[in-house]
Amino acid sequence: MAMEDRETFSLIGSDNVEGTNVYGADGEKVGYIERVMIDKVSGKVSHAVLSFDGLLRIGDVHYPLPWQALKYDTNLCGYVTGITQDHLRSAPKYADESSWNWSDPAPRAP
Repeated sequence: MAMEDRETFSLIGSDNVEGTNVYGADGEKVGYIERVMIDKVSGKVSHAVLSFDGLLRIGDVHYPLPWQALKYDTNLCGYVTGITQDHLRSAPKYADESSWNWSDPAPRAP
């Protein structure tokens, strides 16, 4: 059975979430979902890791967004969040997975 046959209106495979565009409060694309972080105990999605597509980007920078901050928009075929690229410039971020404390309930930049 193909993966598409197992997905439903309300369920989607993680491989189809990764790479999906994310749009800000102003309707502009702010990046894409690079990874989905799942809580091992509850099995619920905790965070999406956003990669930033800004013009001033230097190196790989990742932004953890609480999953609840994203809402799927069928018209955009992507996720919408209340942030903009300007918000991201001052938001907590990390350069690689080893430099972020995922166990911190209120993530801050290292």
